[in-house]
Amino acid sequence: MSGGGAPISHRGVLSVVQPWPGPNIVVGSHDGRPAERPTTSQGDIVLDHVIKGGSIVDGTGAPGVRGDVGVRDGRIVQVGGTITESATNTFGADGAIVTPGWVDVHTHYDGQVSWDEEMDPSAGNGVTTVVMGNCGVGFAPVRPGGEKSLIELMEGVEDIPGTALYEGIEWGRWESFPEYLDYIAGRQYSLDIGAQIAHGSVRYYVMGERGADNEDATADDMAEMGRLVQQAIEAGAVGFSTSRTIGHRSLWGSPVPGTFAPAEELHAIALAMKAAGKGVFEMIPSGTVGKLEALGGERFSPLEELQLMDQVSRESGRPVTFTLTNSPDYPGMYREMLAQTLKMNASGSQLFPQVPSRPIGLVTGLSGYHAFLRRPTYMRLAALPLAERVKEMAKPEVKAAIMAEDDVRVEEPGSMANLYTLFQNAAPVIYPLADPVDYEPQMSECLGARAAATGDDIMSVMYDVLLEQDGRVMGSLMGGLDVNEAQNVVREMLTHPATVTGLSDAGAHVTMICDASMPTTQLTYWTRDRRRGEQIPLEFLVAKQTSRNAALYGFADRGTLAPGLRADINVIDLDGLTVSPPEAFHDLPAGGTRLIQPVQGYLATMVNGVVTRRHDADTGARPGRLVRS
Repeated sequence: MSGGGAPISHRGVLSVVQPWPGPNIVVGSHDGRPAERPTTSQGDIVLDHVIKGGSIVDGTGAPGVRGDVGVRDGRIVQVGGTITESATNTFGADGAIVTPGWVDVHTHYDGQVSWDEEMDPSAGNGVTTVVMGNCGVGFAPVRPGGEKSLIELMEGVEDIPGTALYEGIEWGRWESFPEYLDYIAGRQYSLDIGAQIAHGSVRYYVMGERGADNEDATADDMAEMGRLVQQAIEAGAVGFSTSRTIGHRSLWGSPVPGTFAPAEELHAIALAMKAAGKGVFEMIPSGTVGKLEALGGERFSPLEELQLMDQVSRESGRPVTFTLTNSPDYPGMYREMLAQTLKMNASGSQLFPQVPSRPIGLVTGLSGYHAFLRRPTYMRLAALPLAERVKEMAKPEVKAAIMAEDDVRVEEPGSMANLYTLFQNAAPVIYPLADPVDYEPQMSECLGARAAATGDDIMSVMYDVLLEQDGRVMGSLMGGLDVNEAQNVVREMLTHPATVTGLSDAGAHVTMICDASMPTTQLTYWTRDRRRGEQIPLEFLVAKQTSRNAALYGFADRGTLAPGLRADINVIDLDGLTVSPPEAFHDLPAGGTRLIQPVQGYLATMVNGVVTRRHDADTGARPGRLVRS
């Protein structure tokens, strides 16, 4: 069963991006054999699903074709042409695109896997495989009763409420990382989950408070850390992660364990990964978001860290993926990092800069962090339901009191609640978010422009904006004042042949960042909506967040639409695909709040041949399982 189709064009493709060279990646051992196909008594082949007449963008980067896709027993059996065989379910996809499911390699569902099966917001954005355990933080290994330090670390670094982590996680069900994997393997989800072992938890498990205090590891410490990492990867961990930026701190302000680890410690980890023969090394390098002099200053520059990562990759024989951004302290440094990456890879290294698909934006609103969060009068109102809070804040005397007050210091130095100062200082460059979100707003739309036009104080303007839409309005720092220039940088990094796309942070920063919608805005913005610069071809972006990411992690059974591979599939109304501003949902354990951007336009999502979403709604099906390396 095979077939071709006529090439199709996609609206919004204004330039041609050259495909990247074949990745120098050691591929995993996932089974890609097609399933046996049963027949009826008349000999007709019976399929589970047929997707009819869609524009097939198969994840290889090749031009799309119009045709059908057939699925049986969780596997794809035909791509393209016209399928005439009978099927249990037939989906009409005329006018829609049909793609592989997205592979999101930078998420933080390490706790959520314990209390949730739907795995939103990723599931609602067409993601069918996630990788968690990034940034050097996770929940295994953990000694009995030792969860407090890991919770405070995750709360500080990733802004996940500690109350949710205490109540929602089934502490005591595991100690070792293999036991944690077995725990996940015993559950079912709407998507597949791969887990990395985190440096922070390993170091704390081995060294206790010495590890948490970032003391130097002894030779015995390093040997034990290496043993645990090898054990975890051999049991199925898909990688190891570490953070080396002082910007990642626990709730009480301590850097993540391993932040200052010397090369010898990382060498021990590299040798453990070499012995295991699989897995990805993920790093947040020192200097990623700048020099951070207000926190004492980073110890190493990005280029120094690149040399270290090159060494780790060569020693381990494994891919290294690392966060790459355009830092204001190192303007244009990303270009040198990309150029050096190509040179290092050409001589045998395996380095994969991980870049966002839009400027990483901090959101502000009354349901999250904002500039008045620590004003005494506001703090007395904070527990009120939103409608009552807005009603009180709208009173002139309440506004006057809040505007005149000094801020109350946050007790925990590592708490994200300290962002109130950032929103105060950055108020002029905050953009209120339209519906659907405009990711290239004009400078005239920022709060600074509003204040200049009216002559009002910028803080007064911000206060009034926060009360708009009955207090549901959201604003965002969208990469700086000139958002279009920030998007130009993103495009340059996103289309570079060395990079992979990631950094959604799905499952984390629940009231501060809503970048879990990045897989969707990659399509809406870059292939369709961009007006002030070059767009990116649809086929390139689909390949970037499917086959490219799957290959990095050795997921050889997914990432493209091809006979014999897993039926992880999206059917998308690209013309109608929209991403709305964040909305508050109070559905975390212990009643915690998280912000999620509603998305519309996913007609269907299929995981392992089972339909998990229809018309942007969860079907209740849970075919997702643990993915082992």
